[in-house]
Amino acid sequence: MSQKHPVVAITGSSGAGTTTVKLAFEHIFRRENIRPAIIEGDSYHRYERAEMKIKMEQENLSHFGPAANEFGILADTFKAYGDSGMCKRRYYLHSDEEAVHHNGRLGTDKAPGEFTPWEDIEAGTDLLFYEGLHGLGKSSEHNVAEHVDLGIGVVPIVNLEWIQKIHRDNAERGYSAEAIVDSILRRMPDYINYITPQFSRTDVNFQRVPTVDTSDPFIARDIPTPDESFVVIRFRDPKKFNTDFQYLLAMIDGSFMSRRNSIVVPGGKMGFAMEIILAPIIHDMMANR
Repeated sequence: MSQKHPVVAITGSSGAGTTTVKLAFEHIFRRENIRPAIIEGDSYHRYERAEMKIKMEQENLSHFGPAANEFGILADTFKAYGDSGMCKRRYYLHSDEEAVHHNGRLGTDKAPGEFTPWEDIEAGTDLLFYEGLHGLGKSSEHNVAEHVDLGIGVVPIVNLEWIQKIHRDNAERGYSAEAIVDSILRRMPDYINYITPQFSRTDVNFQRVPTVDTSDPFIARDIPTPDESFVVIRFRDPKKFNTDFQYLLAMIDGSFMSRRNSIVVPGGKMGFAMEIILAPIIHDMMANR
């Protein structure tokens, strides 16, 4: 961990709401005039798309576990940045647009589903910002979490996560219901052993809980909207950041305390809640550098 070169990690699976927290941080960085070094979790997969497809068929791998990810390189990246403010990064190319952009920048000829070469980040950044699956990951060999200064978990309850995956994989990728269920079952051991434990290591968790029936996610016709949800925000140690719950309750209409370290806010207020909770924390981190 580092006071001079802090590492901020946002961890959560696809569709969990990490896009909302990423947008909240973009607003905070702009207002506080902070220059972040941004790294993406997909860049630390072990295999490119074609090879991973073969590995999934042959070895039953999933993107949730250490066998398919470079936990060691990710931990070393966090440590290097904390020590010196510098590290290396690469990009996983998700689309043709990303491939065109990075090929033009680097003079390479990479296709979607491949990695760009490793390169040094820009000098003079204020903090490292990670968003992905394993920001607070830990395996028998590597401990990513020990190098994180601020860990944020973004996670829906599991039935809502499954509903989001089913709808996304069907609409965007054309997967059948049977194929999606097989994928969920294949990933379950890694989800239990490597994804879920991260949320006990985070400093703050944002958990979306629907207020509509999601008891059978495999027949749900619609994804619950933010207005059909609450967000439970849990602080592992409220004293660490001098969390003022009375101020938060006054600022967020419709919020209430559910436990001494947890506040519940309407789902539509999730982004706003993130900003007013996290902005003072980031401000203090920069002041303490």
